[in-house]
Amino acid sequence: MLQSLIITNINYDDLIVGDKNALFIAARILGYGGNYTFDYDGQSHTADLSTLNNKEFDESLITKGINEFHFTLPYSETKITFKILTSADEKKIEKELNGLKKINKDNSPELSTRLKYIITSVGGDREEKTVREFVDNYLLARDSRALREYIKLIQPDVNLNYTLSSGVEVTIPISLNFFWPDA
Repeated sequence: MLQSLIITNINYDDLIVGDKNALFIAARILGYGGNYTFDYDGQSHTADLSTLNNKEFDESLITKGINEFHFTLPYSETKITFKILTSADEKKIEKELNGLKKINKDNSPELSTRLKYIITSVGGDREEKTVREFVDNYLLARDSRALREYIKLIQPDVNLNYTLSSGVEVTIPISLNFFWPDA
């Protein structure tokens, strides 16, 4: 669906999750208007999607013209670079995970596989073999978690937070009725 909405020469495979979310929101507003009703905690709530803003993004963090960021892992103090995953990356990850499932159905290497695509260099070394070996053998769980939290913090996206009348802040759920309100 998203690919059919792109009418310029933007390559769908270059989009990151935040780009896709913005397209989803715009398509929903154009198709059904800005009011979106969803259920939370047994009650119905209506959010005006046209009032959603983008998350703040510090452009000084990005390497100019490249999807690449610098980060020092807090516990091992290893300097790495990483990227925000694109649709093309997600396709490669899915293909690799499907191949790994054929080898061992009980193994669940999703997180480590994703990190192998996210991390672009370790200590300045950009060799894929080095990155994969680092993730498999040297990346501490707490460094991995810190990296994922940092990515979540800086990643460009639409702010889907909504404050209920009770004052509780929730993330607007994107469910089946987002594009099929009568379903």
